[in-house]
Amino acid sequence: MTPSVIFFSGLLLPPSETFIRAQGESLQQFTPYYVGSRFVEGLSLPSDRTFVINQGGILGAAKEATFKLSGFAPLLYQHLEQLQPALIHAHFGICGALALPLARHLSLPLIVTFYGLDATLNETSRQNSLTHRAYFRRQAHLKQETKLFIAVSEFIKQKLLTQGFPEDRVVAHYYGVNTRLFQPDLKITREPVVLFVGRLTEKKGCEYLIKAMAQVQVKHPNVELVIIGDGYLRAELEALAAKQLNRYKFLGLQPSEVVKRWMNQATLFAAPSVTAANGDAEGLPTVVVEAQSMALPVVGSVHAGIPEAVIHGETGFLAPERDWQQLAKYISKLLEDQALWQRFSLEGQERMRSHFDLSKQTQILEGLYQTVL
Repeated sequence: MTPSVIFFSGLLLPPSETFIRAQGESLQQFTPYYVGSRFVEGLSLPSDRTFVINQGGILGAAKEATFKLSGFAPLLYQHLEQLQPALIHAHFGICGALALPLARHLSLPLIVTFYGLDATLNETSRQNSLTHRAYFRRQAHLKQETKLFIAVSEFIKQKLLTQGFPEDRVVAHYYGVNTRLFQPDLKITREPVVLFVGRLTEKKGCEYLIKAMAQVQVKHPNVELVIIGDGYLRAELEALAAKQLNRYKFLGLQPSEVVKRWMNQATLFAAPSVTAANGDAEGLPTVVVEAQSMALPVVGSVHAGIPEAVIHGETGFLAPERDWQQLAKYISKLLEDQALWQRFSLEGQERMRSHFDLSKQTQILEGLYQTVL
């Protein structure tokens, strides 16, 4: 019987957070139990290993609010005590603050992974939610009491260090993807498609990709931009695309198997991320790793952890943030140079296998667990 580990995240589990479930389900030396404030529509989790505070209704909402404000959740504590967990691994720094009373009550070591926004949001842009207020109120205690902070990239590690997180307890660790699952089907012919996958928010930089593709389509009118994802900017981006592009599709939110199919069909993957006005930045987008694992070269921006996965001139091309003209040049170059495309495709796959393979990275994660214990 392997020891239990609590995977804590506020919401269980949005469709974009496949990396949390993948980490949990790939553990070999520990059994993950998923714990959070409430369920959201998204990814399925094993029902016998999932607990939430808010079971619905007014009473559920009250219980969730009470937990966020004070950490009071006696029924949850009783359930978790019976599991005799070895540690708590909170996903996102903000959720680490929520998990702090839980760790104290159960006398368990706490590990917190920071992914992006949680490490980059600037002080003037605090969101006025219970969760964000709890984070900033408990941040000093989080720094003191957490046994280990995991940053998903060197970029995020540096952000934490500049905020005064203890240097001896911050490590950079790539969580990885299943490179056996994410590999190309060579029987499928690549189509003249530039693919974007992500939430349609400011930091994803989709506006600059649309502008770049307008320039690309002047030389390559048959190339189509396919956008998978949803978000508050969707209507604005669709209006921009309607004005500037000849060939494009907005497919909305799609399940992972559909995303994978498009990664197998497309010629290029675009990751034009930028730092948002409120400081929000990427950690290291999972889709960048998945795309390269699928032998799909990436054209993106020099932003956050992207240069740690996409090596400029070796596995893809990276333009400065918001430089849509340079982005367009790199997209056109790879569309026109088949030999270069092939080299980037092979090198990208090899880099993902050596640095971002889920099973290898999970072994390292379990080693971190053992070190803390």
